[in-house]
Amino acid sequence: MPVAIHGETVHTMAGATITDGLILVRDGKIAYVGPAADRMYTADHRVIRAKVVTPGLIDARATVGLTGILNQPQDQDMLEKSAPVQPELRALDAYNPRDPLVAYLRSFGVTTVNTGHAPGTLVSGQTMVVKTLGRTADQDAIKPAAMTAVSLGSAGTTEQAGKSPGTRSKAVALLRAELIKAQEYGRKLQTADEAKRPGRDLRLETLLRALDGTQPLLITAHRQQDIVSALRLAREFNLRIVLDGCADAQLVLAEIKASGFPVILHPTMQRSFGDMENLSYETAAALRTAGVPFALQSGYESYVPKSRVILFEAAVAVGRGGLPFEAALASVTIDAAKILGVADRVGSLEVGKDADVALYDGDPFEYTTHCTGVLIDGQAFPGELYP
Repeated sequence: MPVAIHGETVHTMAGATITDGLILVRDGKIAYVGPAADRMYTADHRVIRAKVVTPGLIDARATVGLTGILNQPQDQDMLEKSAPVQPELRALDAYNPRDPLVAYLRSFGVTTVNTGHAPGTLVSGQTMVVKTLGRTADQDAIKPAAMTAVSLGSAGTTEQAGKSPGTRSKAVALLRAELIKAQEYGRKLQTADEAKRPGRDLRLETLLRALDGTQPLLITAHRQQDIVSALRLAREFNLRIVLDGCADAQLVLAEIKASGFPVILHPTMQRSFGDMENLSYETAAALRTAGVPFALQSGYESYVPKSRVILFEAAVAVGRGGLPFEAALASVTIDAAKILGVADRVGSLEVGKDADVALYDGDPFEYTTHCTGVLIDGQAFPGELYP
């Protein structure tokens, strides 16, 4: 059934905000966005009304679907600690779209997440970009293999004797050695003599995608020296990277800006200790002022419910961090979509894009506001917490 969404205020994230706006949805795609006065629709449309309409929200770094609601071993697949370097692990093979936390995020307007293996080992696995529809991992995935998660600093130097690097220099050296192995593996695959070509190696195949730029490294780095090490590795191997966390970002803003790489900033409400002791509510605003592309995230810390809600992270960035409303909304919609490489489908309300829409009964960044409904690919989910 086609859908007609009337919004008193419609934030398209592709142009000016529309007052008394209309969005028409057909076959899971957006067919019209604009003033309600400029377009008629037929009686077969299901009509939905909301005070505020936004694109479906995007969480640029999460572990939902791998970290389950029970917080028990059988639903905790976010971190494999048997070895320090395991790029071959795929979030797709562990993601549980039916976990209640997936529906919980959807109930606040989150329609897309970049989820996967958590920081905690040097290379923990591959993330995936997925819709929160709750069908199967294959059906809901937009990018089954989006990024390879790397952790520098304390998150990549765990205390497992003999299994993980114990210092920053050892961690970087180990990562550098693995990338060199991948380079050599790639050269051997090109040899003319088929008998001399190496057998398949899933680990090195994954790192080859990092080397050729088809699958970027998502490098968690909070301390300024770890951020600089990530940038150094990127230059050395001509890598395409996305910086994750960056609690010390304000100390090396010029270096981040010069690199041209985007940042998926630490959760606004992350606890400030250890490597994150310099995190700040104002870092998002500082990145914006410096012209560094960034998105917000819910992130990961090892406590229940293991996934924050990106809506509230953006709200805190506005209320406490001085980030303008439009910039905060962009950081969880169109800017996140661009960083994740899915802006052709999601992140803004435009004709031809997926009909991913979030509906609110007020300012979405006001804590008393309710998400009254969500559409994903045109499928309506009425308010799951506040019907």
